[in-house]
Amino acid sequence: MSTTSLKEVIVNGFWKNNGVFVQMLGMCPTLGVTTSAENGFGMGMATTAVLIGSNVVVSLVRKVIPNDIRIPSFIIIIASFVTIIDLSMNAFWHDLHKVLGLFIPLIVVNCIILGRAEAFASKNSVFHSILDGIFTGLGFTLALVLLGGVREILGSGQLMGQDLFGANFQPALGFILPPGAFIALGFLLMLYKWLDQRGQSSKA
Repeated sequence: MSTTSLKEVIVNGFWKNNGVFVQMLGMCPTLGVTTSAENGFGMGMATTAVLIGSNVVVSLVRKVIPNDIRIPSFIIIIASFVTIIDLSMNAFWHDLHKVLGLFIPLIVVNCIILGRAEAFASKNSVFHSILDGIFTGLGFTLALVLLGGVREILGSGQLMGQDLFGANFQPALGFILPPGAFIALGFLLMLYKWLDQRGQSSKA
């Protein structure tokens, strides 16, 4: 078993090894669905739910899955939870489900989820794996909400569907389009690096 402390699990999942800002994983939903903060939040929460569920099951069965079939087994576990989340969202949050569309089934191939199953849940206890799933998912959600919020504000003058600047605001519609996602993400990466370096220098 890993000797990773609870604090390390939380900090690494949410900030130091953030799936988007550090590892640059899950770029398909990150760039594809973040036309608004609400869409980013919905995708982030769906991914978090899959992360928690798959981490728990992988941790529980880690000692009985043969090593040579562990990756296919992990994918089946992840796909099962994605199916549950997909059907649940279609039943209870149908409007959001229609907006996110194909990106929900694509959670199956999100490298963040498979990466945590392989690198963490398969080597750690259920409790640690739950924490890793929660805070890795929240870190992913943070990135999507920030990116979606920036694009929504600059591209439409709104946040969570609420007008911020009035009728005279001239939105930069390019931020709603795919190229705007790359531009906004680039500036957020700069902000993350600045905050991270500032935090490290303050501890020195």
